[in-house]
Amino acid sequence: MTRVLDSDRRGAPKGQADRLVIFLHGYGADGADLLGLAEPLAPHLPGTAFYSPNAPERCTGNPFGFQWFPIPWIDGSSEEEAEAGLARAADDLNAFLDAVMAEEGIGPEATALIGFSQGTMMSLHVAPRRAEPFAGVVGFSGRLLTPETLEDEVVSRPPVLLIHGDADDVVPVAALPEAANALTGAGFEVYAHVSRGTAHGIANDGLGVALAFLREKLGFDAPGDGEAG
Repeated sequence: MTRVLDSDRRGAPKGQADRLVIFLHGYGADGADLLGLAEPLAPHLPGTAFYSPNAPERCTGNPFGFQWFPIPWIDGSSEEEAEAGLARAADDLNAFLDAVMAEEGIGPEATALIGFSQGTMMSLHVAPRRAEPFAGVVGFSGRLLTPETLEDEVVSRPPVLLIHGDADDVVPVAALPEAANALTGAGFEVYAHVSRGTAHGIANDGLGVALAFLREKLGFDAPGDGEAG
């Protein structure tokens, strides 16, 4: 049985949204940590609903926050527990995505995922294994889990934007080319941006690149769209 993920909602009123952006937070944080990004993004993505669920488990390393799955080198869990946690969280997230898209009446072709750190790991794990591709996936400061299984397990190939700070001391910036190479090798369209002098966080330049990517992949910059930037 999947666990229900709690999420607040921002953006276009219910029944008026025709695009969907879902944020996935990092280890030890919560949905509110990323939902604040809806404020600067919403004026440039009109008609978009924004969701940011809490991960399904209280974080072992921070009981005030949440985790998608345990991380052995942080919380002392085993590799087996981490793998089982990832599989269960993937089921939870897939159920949440299906429920939100059904409730909003918006398909995957008009839905984008934005992950940060462990949320990026979840995005890059779940999106390629879904039957239909999302409009795009943005991954900040994360990594691709089990890259060796991707090519055999990939089902759909949404375009992916990877963004990382070159001063990140939590997830090294080397994770970006590692993920990009694996994704490209599996047939994905991959974009990348390195934020200079940025640690484990989201800098303004990276957010601007993400916005441009979202506008393109969600169809705002398509010829004849008629929406002023």
